[in-house]
Amino acid sequence: MASTSNQRGSSFLRAIVALVVLIISGIPIVLHFGQKRHNVLPFDVDKAYPADAKLVGGEAYASTVKALMEHELNSVTGWRPNDLFLWGPTLWADNNSNRQLGILQAVRESVRVLKDHLTKVSSNEFDANLVEADTDFRNDAHKLWLPSAESKFREGVRHLQAYIDGLATNPPKSRPINRRNIELIRLFQSWSDMLGDAHARLYRTTDSFFETDDDFYFAQGVAHAIHHLTRAIAHEYQEEFRDRQVIQDLLNEVAEALGKAAVLKPLIVFNGNPDGIFANHRHNLDAYVNEARQKMYSIREELQRGGGQ
Repeated sequence: MASTSNQRGSSFLRAIVALVVLIISGIPIVLHFGQKRHNVLPFDVDKAYPADAKLVGGEAYASTVKALMEHELNSVTGWRPNDLFLWGPTLWADNNSNRQLGILQAVRESVRVLKDHLTKVSSNEFDANLVEADTDFRNDAHKLWLPSAESKFREGVRHLQAYIDGLATNPPKSRPINRRNIELIRLFQSWSDMLGDAHARLYRTTDSFFETDDDFYFAQGVAHAIHHLTRAIAHEYQEEFRDRQVIQDLLNEVAEALGKAAVLKPLIVFNGNPDGIFANHRHNLDAYVNEARQKMYSIREELQRGGGQ
């Protein structure tokens, strides 16, 4: 009787252990496919602003920034970098946390350039809503409360919407993009710098498995945001580039390279040696990042040839 009871107890314990192992081993698979779905932004600037749509200047760009942040804030898991340490950017389920930090860096710089350069010339005043959005997006990404990162970022999204609404009035209450080459060069300079930082992260020497995938997903976040904003810029400047096929082609090639980088999702990020049996996913991602960066240099050269108009 005792022997039968012990056998039942032992079988139950083994079943519990097997179930725990199954759950633990299944979590990475669930997170992997969940991340793959999340990596696709449910916003298409081509559909939102067709080629024949007349733009005041700024709608496509600001709407894309807004969509990028809303997607991160409104996803199933929401804003991750300020979550509990098990789910934040330092341990365990940290992939999306680091990716969001990369997206945020690109958003911050892209909004700053929109405020400081693309919509401002010389002594003109800053657009008030862009000033507020820029300030909101620079709130501490890791702050849990008083105020939380999410609440400030949502305020930033609201100010972007107010900016977009202001472009629709007659006359516009918001400052339109001025579409001067010299100002656009500043944007591509900023993007080139961020992609250069991503390149350095992806090529730096590290023996830490955690740093390997942190670098991968942060760089991917930067690529994801700039991919979509490059497509938005192609819309904003379509009239100016109508007779400049070289720039159109380069913009498409930049967007294509960064689009591939944005959805690259290995199950495990390996940092293999060139002659090893494992892949080096950081270098694979960097191939797309560096291709886009080099072509941005060419875009800047083409814009400089067009003068400062």
